[in-house]
Amino acid sequence: MTSVLVVEDDPAIRASLIELLASHQMVVRSSPDGFGALREVAQWQPDAVVLDLGLPDLDGADALKMIRGLSQVPVVVATARDDDAEIIKLLNAGADDYLVKPFSGGQLLARLDAVLRRCTGPARTFAPGDGVPGTNHGPLVLGELRIDPLARTVHLAGREIGLTRREFDLLSFLALNADRVVSKRQLLAEVWRQTYVDEQTVDVHLSCLRRKLGERAARPRFLHTVRGVGVKLVSPL
Repeated sequence: MTSVLVVEDDPAIRASLIELLASHQMVVRSSPDGFGALREVAQWQPDAVVLDLGLPDLDGADALKMIRGLSQVPVVVATARDDDAEIIKLLNAGADDYLVKPFSGGQLLARLDAVLRRCTGPARTFAPGDGVPGTNHGPLVLGELRIDPLARTVHLAGREIGLTRREFDLLSFLALNADRVVSKRQLLAEVWRQTYVDEQTVDVHLSCLRRKLGERAARPRFLHTVRGVGVKLVSPL
């Protein structure tokens, strides 16, 4: 079933959108504000987002930019703003489609169907069942950090770092998603291939990785925590 996140601060409009989408066999969650939407995108990972621009905590345009920092999920902007320049700006910033209120339920459903067809991504990066990068990947390089998925080796400034199997898989997945925030729930699903393991397991492995990379959580170099959202691997300047 298609999962859709509705981001709308008006309770009446939010309720009507939820009812519409649910009546068409979609799994729906909602958020009345931008930061709640970011948490849902990171943790729930919906198939599509319907985004209002007039949010109480963040302007929708800023929320869109932050969503794009987390995910390539299709986003349909649904708002009363009809300025042509702003529409173009939002489409260039990563919106997949744009609806001006008021619009019919049929229009929204058609737009969602279109962006979902258009934005269906390539197959998973990991080989099925193994939790590690597929063999079609060459070495991954971020500054002085070099990860070789085929040899399953990691070098930092030319020196090999000894990692456990799980630490290597975790670091490799983060490297494949470099500069993107990945939620702990996603790490459990993609690296551990389990969702019922405590998230503290991820914290323990991240702590070990930081130590082996010669950094601390308070002064990160490669592994940066985004509080309440997840973690991302970045290339140091």
